[in-house]
Amino acid sequence: MKKLLHITGLALMFGMLIILSNSALSFEGSNSEGAEIAPEKGPHNGRLLKDGDFVLELSIFETGVPPEFRVWVSNKGEKLKPTDVDLKITLTRLGGVEDKINFTPQGDFLRGDMVIYEPHSFVVSINANYQGQLHHWQYDNLEGRTSIESAVAEALEIGTSIGGPQVLKETVSAFGKLANHPEKTRHVTARFAGAIKKVHVSLGQRIKKGQRLVTIESNESLKSYTIFAPIDGVITQRNANPGEQTKDRVLFALADSRLLVSELAVFPSDRQRMKIGAKVWLLSKGSDSPVAGVITQIDTLVQANQSIIVRAELSNEAGNLLAGTFVTAKIEVAEYHVPLAVKRSGLQAFRDFTVVFEKIGNEYEVRMLELGRVAGEWVEVLGGLKPGAEYVSDNSYIIKADIEKSGASHDH
Repeated sequence: MKKLLHITGLALMFGMLIILSNSALSFEGSNSEGAEIAPEKGPHNGRLLKDGDFVLELSIFETGVPPEFRVWVSNKGEKLKPTDVDLKITLTRLGGVEDKINFTPQGDFLRGDMVIYEPHSFVVSINANYQGQLHHWQYDNLEGRTSIESAVAEALEIGTSIGGPQVLKETVSAFGKLANHPEKTRHVTARFAGAIKKVHVSLGQRIKKGQRLVTIESNESLKSYTIFAPIDGVITQRNANPGEQTKDRVLFALADSRLLVSELAVFPSDRQRMKIGAKVWLLSKGSDSPVAGVITQIDTLVQANQSIIVRAELSNEAGNLLAGTFVTAKIEVAEYHVPLAVKRSGLQAFRDFTVVFEKIGNEYEVRMLELGRVAGEWVEVLGGLKPGAEYVSDNSYIIKADIEKSGASHDH
């Protein structure tokens, strides 16, 4: 039965992937085979638009300047003066945002009055007036965009988040081990030398404060007395057996393991960033969840490997942590409040940019980002995405793969 369910699940996922593959064919301007038809180009490598004898060449020019539209016009094979043509272009982007562009003559071409910001993905609507006659074109110039039905996105576990303000916490990595807290350990000796009559506890036994440890017969008075546990804890050392003399040795060592300390090795270059009271997140092998701690001590002695020992206290009320366990740590060294950040899990490489994919309805489109500081799972966004935008934060590689499969080009 389990095998049948597994096969059924695989079949469902395979079907979803076929649907996702076919979604790439929804791009405008593709032929029946799914391949995009390349537009006719002019002498300036711009798109040629023809209305009878009237021809307009539209190019996105970005050599030495931010991307802008430049247009050359001809009629009946003769170049027209740019002053003879009244030109307006409207770009309609995903979500209904419109960029209205006016043109002014410059040299032998018309120059647009605004930057064509990335992505160059929009519906282009052109109105050109020459000698009282209106020429109109409209076409899709789509790139970095795809459409995926919500059921398919859910099946593929494509998760989204909302871009907004975030607290970025910068950390430094460190390694070390857990130890018993020096202020929560006790070494028990006999107040009066004598013979050990009875030992009431065993090595490794958890005991309570006031519990009997050992009964001793004094060598001087020959009277027996009992030593009681000074704290709650675990017997970590036992150096006492019946019939032995106490002498001056430590009979028992007790440790209260409800509060531990991590001894972390930090490189000298990071020492100046360490602060008493800073938060530490510790992870031991085999554990999925980090444990929080607080720095309480910073050594001034350099170890043989040139590291500095930083000690952090951490609660162990549940008793799941053991002294001697090796741990990795993230020590918080700075905190930034930023107006806009995204999860690093959503980032992808697209052409020469680092991007996320914004989701509007069932459509996804690339957003080229200008990035700032990086801390933990977050990265600051300085440009390319608006606050409040919904972007793909989980399994964004699926969106990238579908877009790349569509073959939509970066048309200039």
